[in-house]
Amino acid sequence: MTESSTLAPRVATLEDAMQELAFQSARTQEELARLSREMREFKDETRREHRELNRKWGDMANRLGTIVEDLVVPSLSQIIRETFAEDIIDLSVRRRRKLPEGRSKEFDAIAVTPTLVCVNSTKATLRSADVDRMVAEIEALREFFPAYREVPVVGILATLAAEDSVVRYATKLGFLVLAVGDELMEVQNPAGFEPRRW
Repeated sequence: MTESSTLAPRVATLEDAMQELAFQSARTQEELARLSREMREFKDETRREHRELNRKWGDMANRLGTIVEDLVVPSLSQIIRETFAEDIIDLSVRRRRKLPEGRSKEFDAIAVTPTLVCVNSTKATLRSADVDRMVAEIEALREFFPAYREVPVVGILATLAAEDSVVRYATKLGFLVLAVGDELMEVQNPAGFEPRRW
């Protein structure tokens, strides 16, 4: 056998391999282009979904801004009557007060009975830090409403759903906790709990 006779099949095999490599390379290029196109489409879709999600969060935040009016206020009279055996004689929702030096403060709800003042702070999600801030809310109430300085104040925290640990903490500090139940808002503190009068 001559060298050229053994070389021809090798060249043919090499040519076949080169053609296969070129074919595979073209397929790889097509696949990469398709993958790149799909990634771009996915990225665009993710951006659209993100914008839509942000819009929905904004809408929900606006709706959550009405928790006080839609859920808490309609329940306050009954809860205060059942808890303190007193009727509300004055109820303010989203009560804003401005001090002479210019500072202002808004309270979610203030309910006044013949012997006490109940100040409400409503959160979509109630956290331990919100419970801690309630002490400052009571102090601010007395600062912004001097007529209530000598009147006992009860702190009422309201939320959509309350975690047991947060309810226990709020109960320990003496705050009444309300959450959505069968009758709009329901007291979450243990039976027999007596809220602290600050």
